[in-house]
Amino acid sequence: MTFAQNDADAAQIKLPQMPGWVIPARAELPEDVAFLSGAALATLHVVLGHEAVPQPLLRERLALRAAEACVALSGRPERADALRDEVHLLRPGDQPGPAGAVYQQWRRAVSRPISAQALHRATPGVTPENLSGWMRGRATGPVGGVAAVLEAVLNERPGEEQTALILADAVLARSLGWKFVLPLMALGLKSRDLRKHGADLQMACHRAVVAATRETLPMAADLTRKVDRLIAVAPKLRTKRAGDAVVLFQCRDAIAPAISLAPLMSGRAARRLCDRLVHLGVVRELTGRDTFRLYGV
Repeated sequence: MTFAQNDADAAQIKLPQMPGWVIPARAELPEDVAFLSGAALATLHVVLGHEAVPQPLLRERLALRAAEACVALSGRPERADALRDEVHLLRPGDQPGPAGAVYQQWRRAVSRPISAQALHRATPGVTPENLSGWMRGRATGPVGGVAAVLEAVLNERPGEEQTALILADAVLARSLGWKFVLPLMALGLKSRDLRKHGADLQMACHRAVVAATRETLPMAADLTRKVDRLIAVAPKLRTKRAGDAVVLFQCRDAIAPAISLAPLMSGRAARRLCDRLVHLGVVRELTGRDTFRLYGV
């Protein structure tokens, strides 16, 4: 198995950080808030262009955060740990509950390059005609397009905040030249923001971009360091097909040994490998349980 190599050791990887002056609370005029959101997106764009950043894993982690936010919007109590259990412990053929279904939709939304087919798969019940109408260019600028899509979807389908947020992130990504949806808007928008219209909604979207980017940049840096350490210890592993398992850890938020690694090795070998990675300090056990454990970078 050949492992991807980063440009530098974990200690040497330095990703751009948000400029300290990007503080939207200090900005009141629309043009000032727009300038700050542009600075935030420019910084994030540079970070996403760094080859050391494990983008599939970053998208998965953000999908979990977006699902958590959408579940909270619907008034349900499930949070990240419960969402992980609902989805990552599913056996083939099983179906998740309502909260798990929300998480699955976000995972579908980030798993494939942006296309009408991929978005249709991530937003059940939405027709190609709906997508075409909602995502047709309505405003100038990336964030203007986000606000326009949110308003169009929620006007036509009140209560379908998750669909609106997935499509808004798709519009943002497409306008910036990104190939995949990166969940941002669900992280920064509040329920009261989604009831706004016109200029007020656009202002809320600009502020949400800054808030979401402030959360995403440290996450990207942290995951980059952790994946770099994981790659560094991979040659020490002697388990058959351990290399394929390491690649999977670079792409998935959580791994259930006997389920996620079943195509690669026996359940016993998978559990031993995960425990070995925990011992090496490159993977952590996410649940705190003795059984039905989940592991992740």
